[in-house]
Amino acid sequence: MKNPISKLSKAIVFVASLAFVAALFLPFWRIDLVAPQYPEGLVMKIYANKLGGNVDIINGLNHYIGMREIHEKDFLEFKVLPYLMILLALVGLVVVFSNRRSFLVFHFILFLVISCTAMIDFYRWEYDYGHNLNPEAAIRVPGMAYQPPLIGYKKLLNFEAYSQPDYGGWVFIIAGLLLAVAMIVELRQAKKKSKAVVTAAAILVFALPLSSCTKKPQPIAYGKDGCTYCKMTIMDNRFACEIVSKTGKAYKFDDLQCMHQAIKSGLVTQEQVYGVYVSTFTADHQFVDANKSFMLASKDLNSPMGGNIATFVSEDSFNHYLKEMNGTATNWKEINQ
Repeated sequence: MKNPISKLSKAIVFVASLAFVAALFLPFWRIDLVAPQYPEGLVMKIYANKLGGNVDIINGLNHYIGMREIHEKDFLEFKVLPYLMILLALVGLVVVFSNRRSFLVFHFILFLVISCTAMIDFYRWEYDYGHNLNPEAAIRVPGMAYQPPLIGYKKLLNFEAYSQPDYGGWVFIIAGLLLAVAMIVELRQAKKKSKAVVTAAAILVFALPLSSCTKKPQPIAYGKDGCTYCKMTIMDNRFACEIVSKTGKAYKFDDLQCMHQAIKSGLVTQEQVYGVYVSTFTADHQFVDANKSFMLASKDLNSPMGGNIATFVSEDSFNHYLKEMNGTATNWKEINQ
């Protein structure tokens, strides 16, 4: 048989397959909330197919600040994730019984793809959940967003939020580490036979996650992050903007004027720039490509550093504010001259 795997690797993959099945019945992730009025804390537990913990209480609190209610039926992921977990377990068994190294490589890549996609999807949900607020909410803080941390700690008004893997998440991570160990064992075995095999396997294993990395704007922590140029704290999400370098570094600014001056002064050179992104003036204040947006200049805007330029992704919104504010149309090319 061509390129068989060792007994040790087969045993490791078999244990990893059992771990994927076990993770189905355990909470994957948890978000803990602690505040003076809830010293014992509130928790939301996320399973592969359901929610647990104090979801009803959290929904009641979030209603006051305009966050929509969380319901299991709104998550397509709960229908898909259990099947993906079973798929990982079944592919692991195929690796064990087929005894082929190429299937092990495929199994590890599949784990990486599912893991990265899940984290990206979770971040996307958190961003939308924390930014898409009801404008008629009882409590409104201009420029404030309530996006929970992807992982780690974050202060949200008087609540301290902690986001981290739960038991099932750690079991899933351990299963992935076991697959990585099996890959290392097999790569060492292959090295004894041919350096060319090692190189090909390494490229195959790591090319996919590397190729999926994209250079994109990073979320701004309003009220905490400082402007790269003027060093002032970024507060207003209607005028924030970013430069993303060719190496993926994000330079954050509180105003288009600051971003323009950063380039003009050489703080960030044109050769470094991969993309320029601006926050939309209306809607969910998403970052859009500065070169593909509609920009309005008006003294009525009163932006943080006097740039007085608003950005719109919709031409209808742009035309509405163009008339309302008696402004003029402009674009990033004109501003950055």
